[in-house]
Amino acid sequence: MQDGKAAKRGLGRGLSALMADVDLSGAAPERPVRDRSLIPIEQLTANPDQPRRSFDQDALQELAESLKSRGVLQPLIVRPHPADSGLYQIVAGERRWRAAQMAQLHELPVIIRELSDTEVLEIAIVENIQRADLNAIEEAASFRQLMDRFGHTQERLAEALNKSRSHIANLLRLLSLPEQVQEMVKDGKLSAGHARALITSPNAAQLARRIVEKGLSVRETEELVRKHSQPESAARKSANRSAEKDADTRGLESDLSAQLKMKVVINHAGMDGGTLSITYRDLDQLDQLCQLLAGH
Repeated sequence: MQDGKAAKRGLGRGLSALMADVDLSGAAPERPVRDRSLIPIEQLTANPDQPRRSFDQDALQELAESLKSRGVLQPLIVRPHPADSGLYQIVAGERRWRAAQMAQLHELPVIIRELSDTEVLEIAIVENIQRADLNAIEEAASFRQLMDRFGHTQERLAEALNKSRSHIANLLRLLSLPEQVQEMVKDGKLSAGHARALITSPNAAQLARRIVEKGLSVRETEELVRKHSQPESAARKSANRSAEKDADTRGLESDLSAQLKMKVVINHAGMDGGTLSITYRDLDQLDQLCQLLAGH
């Protein structure tokens, strides 16, 4: 029973407790926690393992304006800096810290927790997934990092993050795309829908450039990928059929085509018989063929 309860807590509850989003009164604290404090902004440093590498400057400016007028309503989560006793390292809330600097605030409300490097990384990843506007590639990379570093399954992530398993699986598939295509998604040139359509394409990078140049929709992208995959497949099948036919069959095809003045294809299956197809160009040719078959 105890193991079952531990499994149910999941990442979502662990993050909620960390962010003080749920009432844990009466529960024993899992790690040392200090009361909320106001810390001078110069004593706060970013987490070097922060999985989010890019921050939208317009969004930061908008947040900075909000902080100027309303202040910082939600405290940052920090821990004592592992290498400098006079500093604190940000665990969750780096966007607020960056925006606060733009707003020229002098101190920020924080909750100080004693956390290991492993806990800090996991919390930073989950906090990004739940609270920041990640692009599809960043989100997929975060899922992959949680799975590789901490052994979480797709099912566990889906339950903990309140997302469907198919959403997680589809995003993870984007990481199989060429690096150039992934960069286009990160830069906002391609949407996740465009990228998903390119996953099965052997020349995804080339098609991605054409999609961006022509401004194609997702539906048009799917059609483009289909067109580029079908000719190759049809040509391969045609070549295989030609290679399998013996000289007599090919000779008979040629003789009948010359006699009828129409294309004739014979697919002989040995003792099981086969098929003979005749391609006519227009209705007149069809009428001629019908007369020939009727013996007129």
